[in-house]
Amino acid sequence: MVYLIDASVYVFRAWHAWRSAMADAEGNPTHALYGFARLLVELLERRRPSHVAVAFDESHGRGLRHRIFPAYKANRESAPLALRRQFALCRQLCRELGIAEFASEEFEADDLIGTLAARCRAEGLPVTIVSCDKDLAQLIGAQDVFWDYADAREYRYGEIAERFGVRPERMADYLALCGDGVDNVPGVPGVGRKTAALLVAAFDSLEELFASPERLAQLPLRGAARLPARLAEHRQSVYLARALTGICCDVPLAAGSTTLARRAPDVARVAAFCALQGFGPLLARQAERLAAQFSELERSPASPARSSAAA
Repeated sequence: MVYLIDASVYVFRAWHAWRSAMADAEGNPTHALYGFARLLVELLERRRPSHVAVAFDESHGRGLRHRIFPAYKANRESAPLALRRQFALCRQLCRELGIAEFASEEFEADDLIGTLAARCRAEGLPVTIVSCDKDLAQLIGAQDVFWDYADAREYRYGEIAERFGVRPERMADYLALCGDGVDNVPGVPGVGRKTAALLVAAFDSLEELFASPERLAQLPLRGAARLPARLAEHRQSVYLARALTGICCDVPLAAGSTTLARRAPDVARVAAFCALQGFGPLLARQAERLAAQFSELERSPASPARSSAAA
């Protein structure tokens, strides 16, 4: 199992939740970094994964989706400098812990995770996606897991529809129809979540939906007779939204399962890093345990980490 971690959602959550006076020697806030670090090392200790990758968002309004639709995520405030600084330190910590990390100015973390998931599956490796972002549920296949770490809930393919209202492979179509206020993606006026869920359940694709006005008018929905005209009027905006809600799974990354194999953490560098950030000894001690854990993984004859190192 390969663990793919959506870092940004947890860094932002720590930024808003901790709000402590934690700071480095120069007075720079470090609480978001600390919250993410705690999550990462606890996950590594609990699950002992042989393959892990962490994806970060760095497009900052300049990426592919913003060129398609300039208002994409325009409802969000820009991350303050103090938070952007901590994102960079989160990436550094991943490297010190021997964890592969990825970021792109062109593609979002979702796309990086989608690409890594596709490559792992091509090698016969299932994935666990660690996130609470519903968009990433569209990547879940039959052998995969969607893990909402903060809520301690795991969802397999057959449970995604119960949690989010639609099957994974239809999530992007669903969001294109009802819209996604979190990302400022417009939907069809008058089409809410329940209507969108019924539409994607009744039609196998957006193309079939737009080609079947008679069936649309007969759906067991209030106002169904007006649906064909309403959808036809907003057809172009639906396809625009679909370009925003779909996750790209072919980002040009120089990465495969070997790249995602854990490496030994640099305990001395992690300890120095924690001291510099004013964290105290807890994370440094956890890094020592992770190093011992990694040694155990390497000694296992069937260890992917050992095979990767030998390669």
